[in-house]
Amino acid sequence: MIRVAVAGAAGRMGEAVCAAVGAADDLELTARADPALGVELTEVLGGADVVVDFTRPDAALDNVRACLRAGVHAVVGTTGWDIEAIRGESGANVFAAPNFAIGAVLMMRFAAEASRHMARAEIIELHHDRKLDAPSGTAARTAALMQGEVPIHSVRLPGLVAHQEVILGDVGQTLTIRHDSTDRTSFMPGVLLAVRRVADLPESPVVGLEHLLFAE
Repeated sequence: MIRVAVAGAAGRMGEAVCAAVGAADDLELTARADPALGVELTEVLGGADVVVDFTRPDAALDNVRACLRAGVHAVVGTTGWDIEAIRGESGANVFAAPNFAIGAVLMMRFAAEASRHMARAEIIELHHDRKLDAPSGTAARTAALMQGEVPIHSVRLPGLVAHQEVILGDVGQTLTIRHDSTDRTSFMPGVLLAVRRVADLPESPVVGLEHLLFAE
């Protein structure tokens, strides 16, 4: 049984993670940490094997460092923080992903391959109006995986969850690769996969769910 604490448990993603962990037979939800709940992460690390962090960019780095000091593995879905700041730090493993939806990882993989054969590409990413970072971590990661300069356009509107289009163009043709998360449950299989695998990572930190999905 893997003991899991959730940082940012009062948020919409945090609530979804708590529900998913609670429903899994091999996982135990040991704590819900969030300032809104009056519970600090440092108070609950002693009872956890893994912390899942869906907080804020300005809190994620401190949370991860607290996990490392306590010897607790971290699975981080928060984007917009500098993961390079913990490279070389030890104590436990850190896994981060800009997007935990398996379809979104496939979208990034397909876009990277398509960029090798099409002349130019641009990305349009659309998220709910409470998302703090722009461009999204998913869009930035997609662009980094693709060949050439890939402009990113960000849209923030109520009613959206998480959506991205990669539009590629060449002589007389375009190719559009799109992924839509219409509900936050779309991220949960990827989150649970990371929780189960983070302790066995061959190196740390690791960024991107593709490292857990694909053998190469």
